[in-house]
Amino acid sequence: MAKSSADDEELKRACEAALESTKQKIVMCIRVAKSRGIWAKTGKLGRSHTAKPRVIAISTKAKGQRTKAFLHVLKYSTGGVLEPAKLYKLKHMSKVEVVTNDPSGCTFMLGFDNLRSQSVAPPQWTMRNVDDRNRVLLCILNICKDVLGRLPKVVGIDVVEMALWAKENTPTFTKQHTNLQDGPISAAVEEREMKVTVERELVSQAEEEDMEALLGTYVMGIGEAEAFSERLKREVQALEAANVHAILENEPLIDEVLQGLEAATSCVEDMDEWLGIFNLKLRHMREDIESIESRNNKLEMQSVNNKALIEELDKLLERLRIPSEYAASLTGGSFDEARMLQNIEACEWLTNALRGLEAPNMDPSYANMRAVKEKRAELDKLKTTFVRRASEFLRNYFTSLVDFMISDKSYFSQRGQLKRPDHADLRYKCRTYARLLQHLKSLDKNCLGPLRKAYCTSLNLLLRREAREFANELRASTKASRNPTVWLEGSTGSNQNVNSADTSTVSDAYAKMLTIFIPLLVDESSFFAHFMCFEVPALVPPGGLANGNKSAHDEDDANYDDLGIMDIDENDNKAGKNTGELEALNESLHDLLDGIQEDFYAVVDWAYKIDPLRCISMHGITERYISGQKADAAGFVRILLDDLESKISMQFSRFVDEACRQIERNERNVRQLGVLSYIPRFATLATRMEQYIQGQSRDLVDQAYSKFVTTMFLTLDKIAKADPKYEDIMLLENYAAFQNSLYDLANMVPTLAKFYHEASESYEQACTRHINVIIFYQFERLFQFVRRIEDLMYTIPPEEIPFQLGLSKMDLRKVVKSSLSGVDKSITAMYKRLQKNLTSEELLPSLWDKCKKEFLDKYDSFAQLVAKIYPSENIPSVSEMRDLLASM
Repeated sequence: MAKSSADDEELKRACEAALESTKQKIVMCIRVAKSRGIWAKTGKLGRSHTAKPRVIAISTKAKGQRTKAFLHVLKYSTGGVLEPAKLYKLKHMSKVEVVTNDPSGCTFMLGFDNLRSQSVAPPQWTMRNVDDRNRVLLCILNICKDVLGRLPKVVGIDVVEMALWAKENTPTFTKQHTNLQDGPISAAVEEREMKVTVERELVSQAEEEDMEALLGTYVMGIGEAEAFSERLKREVQALEAANVHAILENEPLIDEVLQGLEAATSCVEDMDEWLGIFNLKLRHMREDIESIESRNNKLEMQSVNNKALIEELDKLLERLRIPSEYAASLTGGSFDEARMLQNIEACEWLTNALRGLEAPNMDPSYANMRAVKEKRAELDKLKTTFVRRASEFLRNYFTSLVDFMISDKSYFSQRGQLKRPDHADLRYKCRTYARLLQHLKSLDKNCLGPLRKAYCTSLNLLLRREAREFANELRASTKASRNPTVWLEGSTGSNQNVNSADTSTVSDAYAKMLTIFIPLLVDESSFFAHFMCFEVPALVPPGGLANGNKSAHDEDDANYDDLGIMDIDENDNKAGKNTGELEALNESLHDLLDGIQEDFYAVVDWAYKIDPLRCISMHGITERYISGQKADAAGFVRILLDDLESKISMQFSRFVDEACRQIERNERNVRQLGVLSYIPRFATLATRMEQYIQGQSRDLVDQAYSKFVTTMFLTLDKIAKADPKYEDIMLLENYAAFQNSLYDLANMVPTLAKFYHEASESYEQACTRHINVIIFYQFERLFQFVRRIEDLMYTIPPEEIPFQLGLSKMDLRKVVKSSLSGVDKSITAMYKRLQKNLTSEELLPSLWDKCKKEFLDKYDSFAQLVAKIYPSENIPSVSEMRDLLASM
């Protein structure tokens, strides 16, 4: 008999090497052939496909007190090395089936309950012989029994036959026991004779002995299983018939039991009749007791209800009572500061009383009671009287406060003294009535409209008076010499030093005006929004700044305390923005601050008349203040600053337009030579404008630069075209002067850098045109000859050109002799002509270098044409001409 692959140690070591990373112990490994079956109509599997060599390895792995069992399928790689192909867990094995259509009985299938697709036929495993098949299946079944405690379903093979096969092979066992804590007991089987590995018997020794004794009783062998089964069935039927016969023989005993049951039933019926009588009497008694309890409960409930009704009526009467001290304060009390606490308490009581008579604070069933209606009418009358009295008092109070401040001249700026407006005392007095305004709003929102109008009208007079006096004294106290607005006029001397006076005090005065009044107006807007109970977000957060700068109130912290008004009614806090309230606030702020912008405009106009360029610094100052106004209550202040910015931009645009007109007036002057006067003056103007830039006024200045330079270049082109003979000289001198004067600024200002490069390109173009004119004037015949050759090369081959009329070799010699004999004199004449009309001597060296380079390039092209078309003719070489030019 051939040696089984299950005993192959090399195979086992190869399997252990393939599964080394899993740290599992190999129990058995054996070679098999894998094939794929198909489901036949009879439900059995048929053989299909080509068999593939595989190795089945059964392994275990201890994990704590449990042991896991696995079935590995390994395949051979291209190098003949085993590698894992499939892994099955034996705990999911549900069936072991031997394929019946294989006559050898060596093919079986393994079913698993966790496969994703049960419709796909499982693989079939074919062993070399039945012994190998039995060894694998016995190993699998024993491990399932020991490790999992159950056996899978076995189909197509008798378990008893398997046990007998194992018994006949007579294995010897060497068992190694381990402690319980190390896991379950494992059996290592060593085979002496048949080399068959069986871990444990499927049928125990005792069961096997009993089975042999039973078979011996019936004198049957192991092969007579069907006869033995048939005989057992007949004996079971005989036993059942004997049991029925025994029951029929005990009929008298059964009759006696039935008589006893009938007697017991009669006794039970008598007892049931007695219980029915007792139950009827008890029911009558329960009904009487329930009737008595019902009457008692009604009386008790009536007593409780009456008591609760009295308490509720007492509470209602208490809610409807009007305290005499509150009624006196609401109808005829004084609004002096000393009496405000009593008035506030009366307002709070009245507000709570009115709310108490409204749903859901009062039960709707009370709303239609006559007493409640009368009391509500009385409270409404009290509310109307108090609101009318309080509104009239506050209107008169606001007017009197402002009139008192206006009549005192010490509140305003005077000659020789700038006075910062101080509204601390005004706000302190107004704050006394802040809670009163809150309660008036909760009582009647419509009453706040006239009050806000009265407050805005009165305070507007004070603010406009303060702004006017401050602006007048600010202009009077600022000493600055007025600079002329003529910067680029052509009539003034080019070397005149214009606008040299220092006018920084003008922009400082404007900045001071904003520094004083913008925070004041923002604070007034914020105070007004809180004082007059507008439901808008806070103007300035705690510790915030109104102008985005360092605090403008550092000079007098005592006069600029926290002006915020706390919410009196915590229930009125609202997180969102009320659009209607915001519109009403903007209308009121317009009434409060309207007219004050005229004094700011006056300061801007005054500054423009002294130095128009100060519009740049004023624009930057205004832009910085605009970026600091973000709150909703600062709406009018933002509008004021936007108008100021527009005003400054408009004034600066006037200056730019006037300067452009000054540039354009150069065009009407008599014939001009050399650098135009506005070129160097623009550099001076741009330098001064860069000094005035602050904040975000860069865009304003860049727009002015664009307009200035565009006008300058257009005017320059018009002036140059007026005399075509000197057009290129005029252009190159002025573009060169523009570049020289703006070199430093162009490195710092991107807009000027763009125009600098534009001037550089125009300069190069003018230079090229002027140099070409000079070269062609001096060597006209030579380069006309070259141009004729170049034109003919487009139509005829080069070798035919010497035969054309006027282009023969004799003609070439005549042209070379007339043009290049005495070439040094011609070059000298060319230099003098270049120098003749040039007014800017500093440009001559660079222009002469360009001229020599251009002449050499043209002569090089001429030499190449001659070498190509007249190869036998000799002319002065390019190197000789270059040396000649270098020596001059």
